[in-house]
Amino acid sequence: MSGTNKANGRHSDRPSLTIYLAAPRGFCAGVDRAIQIVELALAKYGAPVYVRHEIVHNRYVVESLKAKGAIFVEELDEIPDTGAPIVFSAHGVPKAVPEAAQARNLFFVDATCPLVSKVHVEAERQFREGREILLIGHAGHPEVVGTTGQLPEGTVRLIETVEDARAFVPDDANRLAVITQTTLSVDDTKEILNLLKERFPRMATPPKDDICYATTNRQEAVKRIAPACERMIVVGSPNSSNSLRLVEVAERAGCPHAVLIQRAREIDWDMFSGISRLGVTAGASAPEVLVDEIIDAFKARFEATVETVTTAEESIAFKLPRELRETPAL
Repeated sequence: MSGTNKANGRHSDRPSLTIYLAAPRGFCAGVDRAIQIVELALAKYGAPVYVRHEIVHNRYVVESLKAKGAIFVEELDEIPDTGAPIVFSAHGVPKAVPEAAQARNLFFVDATCPLVSKVHVEAERQFREGREILLIGHAGHPEVVGTTGQLPEGTVRLIETVEDARAFVPDDANRLAVITQTTLSVDDTKEILNLLKERFPRMATPPKDDICYATTNRQEAVKRIAPACERMIVVGSPNSSNSLRLVEVAERAGCPHAVLIQRAREIDWDMFSGISRLGVTAGASAPEVLVDEIIDAFKARFEATVETVTTAEESIAFKLPRELRETPAL
């Protein structure tokens, strides 16, 4: 199918394409707050500002902050003795990290997402009450490392799959509590939780689902558009848990093929040859400028129309740390 160039009335050789743009998509309140913390620290204290681990899992965001004077490290021992501020990433850190910073008299600002901090508080509360803690999550993810690190080593049992939930043997089936990583697949987590609840009816569960509102909303938006799409692009980084889950959700919901893309230059055009319906969304750590870049790349090759499909409105915002509430205007 081909379109018409309205500017000169000539028939266009470019094929027609409808782009279904999922909403909500992109930055969540926790990511927005974390980036603001680094930018405000740079404005208030000047460069450098050290950041432990990627502030959020997006290369474009990290490079933008580097250009403004942020220095990213993986561990505190990479940071010299300094009066410069150190920011902990949105994913949260084990308790040992701020303790080590205090021991060296380093000035740090914690950018942990408040919804992740809520999981930390719940884990400590259940542990104090004498329960064995189960954490549903992905081994090695910074959020899981941070949550596990709130409690003594070896006291949190990680459950990654339904098979793990089936095989788990508790110390005391009557003294169990479960928490989850905030960026998981809603459906997968529900399946694991239901099995655990069936096996251990007295297991304590969080008063509200630990999976954050933004993860849930982005997955629901993808489920809405996926059945109509021949292909789906999720804008995000390969180390972004919530972005990877969106790819899985899209394919399970009926899209024949979904792909994670960081920048427009990564698009494999052969994959999109002959399609007329494309879905686009973005993980919670991907800025809208990258979505625009990818849509513009399709508009250059297709007679593209964009339809935004909205499944929820988001108005949540989180307070900044006290140290940064009064800062010079950016």
